[in-house]
Amino acid sequence: MTTQGNENARSTEKSGGFGRRAWLRSAGLAGGAAVLSAGAGAGIAGAGDGARDRGRDRRPTTFVLVHGTHSGGVFWAPFARELQLRGHRAIAVDQPYHGAGAFVPESYQRQDLAAMATEPSPLAEVTLDDFERNVTRAVRRAARHGRVVLIGHSMGGLSVSRVAEAVPELVDHIAYMASFCPSPAMPTLTDCMSSPEAASAVSPDAQMIGDLEELGVIRMNWRTGDAHDLDVFKEMICADHSDAAFRTIIGDLQTDESVRVTLDPAVGTAHRWGRVPRSYFLFGRDRMITPELQERMIREADERTPGNPFAVHDFDASHIGPPDPAPVIDVMDRLAAGS
Repeated sequence: MTTQGNENARSTEKSGGFGRRAWLRSAGLAGGAAVLSAGAGAGIAGAGDGARDRGRDRRPTTFVLVHGTHSGGVFWAPFARELQLRGHRAIAVDQPYHGAGAFVPESYQRQDLAAMATEPSPLAEVTLDDFERNVTRAVRRAARHGRVVLIGHSMGGLSVSRVAEAVPELVDHIAYMASFCPSPAMPTLTDCMSSPEAASAVSPDAQMIGDLEELGVIRMNWRTGDAHDLDVFKEMICADHSDAAFRTIIGDLQTDESVRVTLDPAVGTAHRWGRVPRSYFLFGRDRMITPELQERMIREADERTPGNPFAVHDFDASHIGPPDPAPVIDVMDRLAAGS
């Protein structure tokens, strides 16, 4: 089944301890914090003018693509391949201990669930600062060669906000693809997923392995043979995809995700993050980051920067995106031209 996306942009100018479920929902499977400080590159003279000059750059645009929770750069392979065929450059970033450098618990390989519940993970020490620095390094290198469009999916939105705050002069456009865009009212991923707008999200409480407060990671067994667990995973991630596609998708997922990342603030300031042109790809059938939550994040961002609202693109898609990603890639293609 192919889900068609609505390509028409609508520029919106609208105005401690946790229980098991709260922790799970905080993952975006997928108490108030201050707005980020100015960060790296603060006070650079003429940063805005530099971005405008780069907009006339004739060199290929580089897309820097940031994956979401329990994922890696491989998520972006179909998007990167097509963008490259259309003449752009694309780099899919692997976050620390993700993707090509993923940590795979030895007990997961053996499918020893008792051992999986206690085996330590290096992701327990990973923070959103680590994610931001990793993506910022990629952006700095990419910006030497022309315009940069930075896109995050799901939890990748946290890194997008952090990087746009750190080096706004190097990013020509940011895009959130069914991803988190925290605000002062919801500064962390945990806060976003604890909001009333997220109440209907599918949360895999019973599928979590071990105690995440003790492990420091949200651990999933994607190789499970339990039919109910698989139904929950499919509904959460890609209900509009075939069973065969679903098996391919979860085959690329990794067991662990850092809890600390879900608790770190990712709110940019209006004068840095807020000056970068931005888009939101809203997935209307998302059961992980609900459409209601996506709409609220868009609204709260626009209220902070009314002169630079989101360009919103609606797609009738689940969290992973439509089975045919062409409509989404068409919008990305237009972003490369600054439109």
